[in-house]
Amino acid sequence: MAKTKTEGKKSKPWWLAGLLIILLSVAGSVGVYLLLDSRSVASEDEVTQAAPPAEAEPPIFVSVQPFTVNIQSDDYSQRLLYIGLSLKVGDEQSSELVKMHMPQVRSRLLMLLSSQNADDLITPQGKEKLSRQILALFDQPFSEPQPTLVVDDVLYTDFIVQ
Repeated sequence: MAKTKTEGKKSKPWWLAGLLIILLSVAGSVGVYLLLDSRSVASEDEVTQAAPPAEAEPPIFVSVQPFTVNIQSDDYSQRLLYIGLSLKVGDEQSSELVKMHMPQVRSRLLMLLSSQNADDLITPQGKEKLSRQILALFDQPFSEPQPTLVVDDVLYTDFIVQ
C-alpha cells in the first residue's frame, strides 16, 4: 500500500491555534480596559483639581433709616406710610457711593413715596411695584461723572400704612 503525502505528516494541533487566539483576545481586552481605566482616573483628578469649591461672596447691604411720609388716598383722608428699607448693593464701591449720597437717596425716596396711593401699597403687588420704582431711582446718577452704581434689590425692614 502506498502512503499518501498527507498520511506521513502529523495533524496540526488546532487546539494550540485556538488557545493562542483566546490568549490574544484576553490580552487585548485587558489592555483596552487598563487604558480606559487610566483615562477615567486622570479625568476625575482633573475635575477635582480644576473646579475649586465656589464660595459665595457675602452680600452687602446699605440701611436707610426709617421715615414717615404722608401718602395719598382715594377718600382724601390723611394717610401715613412708615417705611424702613435696606438696599442690597453689588460691591463696596456702590455701598460707599450710596452712603456718601444718602441725603439725595432719602430725598428721592421721599418724593417717590409721597406720590404713592395707600390702597396700592397694602397689596403685595403694590409693594413689588414700589420696589421696582425705588430701583429705578438709582438709574439717574447722583453726580457727574459717577462710578458704576449697582443696586440689586430693595428689602423692606419696616412697612406700615396707617
